[in-house]
Amino acid sequence: MKLIARLTAATAILATTTLSAETAPNPNVEEAKGIIKEFATTLQGELQAAIKEGGPTNAIAVCQDRAPAIATDLSERSGWQVGRTSLKTRNTADNTPDAWEQEVLVDFDARRAAGEDVQPMAYAAVVETADGKTFRFMKAIPTGEVCLACHGSDITPEVAAAIDERYPEDTARGYSLGDVRGAFTLSKPL
Repeated sequence: MKLIARLTAATAILATTTLSAETAPNPNVEEAKGIIKEFATTLQGELQAAIKEGGPTNAIAVCQDRAPAIATDLSERSGWQVGRTSLKTRNTADNTPDAWEQEVLVDFDARRAAGEDVQPMAYAAVVETADGKTFRFMKAIPTGEVCLACHGSDITPEVAAAIDERYPEDTARGYSLGDVRGAFTLSKPL
């Protein structure tokens, strides 16, 4: 069953960020992609610096402290609600998916299982909320080689202990290279 059929409250306006030549680019999609690029670039740079300075255990602090701060800064500057989510969360307080996000993440996993490349995978829709129409956009986060140190199946005892100390409800482990690790999730009222 297609995601569109399962999301009865949503009117799908785009199934992927790959647009055909006949379709004009959606300005909301383009803006969301730009925000995600800034988020990903900033976070990745800080994670790489932390790993270089002190290994994967340093990266855990960056994810805990800096990722939410980056999302908050981008939200305030852009007018969008910006975050990350996953079916297997590490930070349950900030990253647990709502019902719509969960449906999209399940669809992303199904698309990956069917052979689709995770890197460009995205979904956008206009949904009705209590406050009116909202534009929602999600972009899959592929599991890269560097992610496996903290999110893979073979985590060192030192890293596991650091994760357990900071995130006692962590379920964000056991990923393999190329899996859908989670997604950037953005929304704004229309």
